[in-house]
Amino acid sequence: MSKLPKSKYDPIRKLKIIFSGLHFAVSDFSVAYKLVLSVPVFLLSFILQQWVDFTLILLATGMMLVAELLNSAIEILCDFVQPRKDMQIGIIKDIAAAAAGISIFVWAATLILEVGHLWQKII
Repeated sequence: MSKLPKSKYDPIRKLKIIFSGLHFAVSDFSVAYKLVLSVPVFLLSFILQQWVDFTLILLATGMMLVAELLNSAIEILCDFVQPRKDMQIGIIKDIAAAAAGISIFVWAATLILEVGHLWQKII
């Protein structure tokens, strides 16, 4: 029975990988503008101490970002595996895009509702 080599847990390396992926995602305009729209609402809910609003915006934005990252990863992987046009690859990409689209819809609806709610608090 062979032993697997012990892997050292390196949290700094993991954080670098995480930030590298986030940098890649945020450099894409389709992700960047959504984050730019979320941040002011997020900060306003924090300033007004509207913790439920704060949490909802955080969760919706996080869900949208995760879906966008997975969609990008799937598209890149599909293009790597099959660079030519392929019907099955197209279906896979469409399903990934649909998942991202649903998360964007939920994010947008949450942001719109929370802006309305916070606006009432300000007035």
